Amino acid sequence: MVRIVGCDNRRDMSYIETVPEDEAVGDVAAIYETLHNTLGYLPNYGRQFSHRPAVYQAWAQLNSAIKSTMDPRRYELATVAAAVRRKSSYCSIAHAEKLLGLGSSPDELTALAKAPRSAGLSEEEQAIVDYATKVAGDPASVDESDVERLRQAGLSDAEVFDVAATAAARCFFASLSDALGTLPDPVFRERMPNLVDVLAVGRPVAEK
Repeated sequence: MVRIVGCDNRRDMSYIETVPEDEAVGDVAAIYETLHNTLGYLPNYGRQFSHRPAVYQAWAQLNSAIKSTMDPRRYELATVAAAVRRKSSYCSIAHAEKLLGLGSSPDELTALAKAPRSAGLSEEEQAIVDYATKVAGDPASVDESDVERLRQAGLSDAEVFDVAATAAARCFFASLSDALGTLPDPVFRERMPNLVDVLAVGRPVAEK
């Protein structure tokens, strides 16, 4: 049985009480430990799943399956677009940081958060961003012309599915986090000091 020792404020970053690190056992402790080992800290989104670790495991498996068939930049662009449309600060900040690591400029990320069509993207990438935005905001409004635009930009039908799945999955995660009042981690203030307020399209970033 894995047990992580630490300190915690149960409601520090969420409307619900979560399992503190020093009380985590079994699957919850294993999830906390994996996130610590991967990120170097326990993110607030990990805590929010502490009452239902099987849901986190299912989410992680789904997300991994979606990402496995996609170009990393395409995945992150679709994710940020969906997150911005859903006003999910947590997801927009975290995945904008991923885009920074893939070569995006601060100006591009600012545009994605404030005016996506001014980001200077290629025709293909702009079509992906527009489609993901529409899927996240009003999927019933999507029609065949939206898919045809992606085809014309070079995407196969399987790749169109990938973008749709990315945006749809992000809606689940973003909605869950905001429904529970889960705030973006304060570490983002240190790592992205000049971008974090721009990318906080919904809830504010947690204080230390």
